[in-house]
Amino acid sequence: MTIEPVTELGGGGALRLPLRHMATAATALALVCGLAVTGCDGGRTAGSGPAAVGPVGVVVPLLNSPFWRAYNAAIHQQAKAQRVEVLPTMNSLSDTEKQISDIHSLIVQGAKGLVIAPVDSAAIRPGLHAARRERVPVVAVNDVPDSGEVKMVVRADNRAYGQKACRYLGDSVKTGKVVQIQGALASASARDRSEGFSSCMAKNYPGVEVLDLPALWQSGKAAADLEALLSTNPDIKGIYLQAGGVYLTPTLSMLRRRDALFPLGSSKHITIVSNDGVPQELDAIRKGEIDATVSQPVDLYAKYAIFYIKKAMAGQSFKPGPTDHGSTVVRLPSGLLEDRLPAPIVTKQNVNDKALWGNRVEG
Repeated sequence: MTIEPVTELGGGGALRLPLRHMATAATALALVCGLAVTGCDGGRTAGSGPAAVGPVGVVVPLLNSPFWRAYNAAIHQQAKAQRVEVLPTMNSLSDTEKQISDIHSLIVQGAKGLVIAPVDSAAIRPGLHAARRERVPVVAVNDVPDSGEVKMVVRADNRAYGQKACRYLGDSVKTGKVVQIQGALASASARDRSEGFSSCMAKNYPGVEVLDLPALWQSGKAAADLEALLSTNPDIKGIYLQAGGVYLTPTLSMLRRRDALFPLGSSKHITIVSNDGVPQELDAIRKGEIDATVSQPVDLYAKYAIFYIKKAMAGQSFKPGPTDHGSTVVRLPSGLLEDRLPAPIVTKQNVNDKALWGNRVEG
């Protein structure tokens, strides 16, 4: 009896196939991607002109958020503009095991580079090791892997996100209770935002009590847990949403249902600071439903993810220092390099600024 090595394709309930069937598997996967919209999203994008390089595989953690839908659209636009061929996007459905399977699938399909937004900063390690074994360079977006090799992390300063939210809320409420609706703390982004917010509050606003709700990037959990907290803490004065693309709509719906949504300027208004910069957040600021958001530069995430993976596939390496696009590449304690892109805070004063990506895409 011969035992053959296997590879896995697809998400949960993955198909396990001998490695000698990889070519057949890749063909089958391409057909599946054409049918199963929950596993793959967006058609194959070829860079314009005969000099297109690639193909590049793109993996996103989810696509049920306006933020990630905008990022996915921008990735394909940037691939065309920079003449990079991109395979159909793999949607990992917030499932760490599926994300590893997605990475293997893209390698089987012949990806020469990978742009990955990790679901879990630690659990992404096996996928990064698989890419390294096959000499496929990786650029990480939005989150920092705890270990493993990536050529560049394209991200903004997530600790600064929390600090900006803290400053706005602290200056507004001064004393009392505020809620921090966190992401999944397995993600470095959620940890950085939480640490930035909490440490800033403890240092600068000792009269403010922070109540943490780890909502795992899940909209339903965020709304349900916040409603339960409001029932026992009706004196809550402020809320920080770590992911407005996921948390905004259910939070506002719940507050409206409880007759607790009052416009900016009302004595009963709950100060809300969000994070993402999606069109829905900007509209909510205009309406006075929320006060501010920190705009994650989704357009720049896409632009520089393609920029770095194209250079990495050509064998180029990078080093710390200022860039020519207004950011700084820093070396993290893990040794990884991170291009820290600018992320402005948005309020009533600048919400109509055309430079904000949320004002240049459809909601």
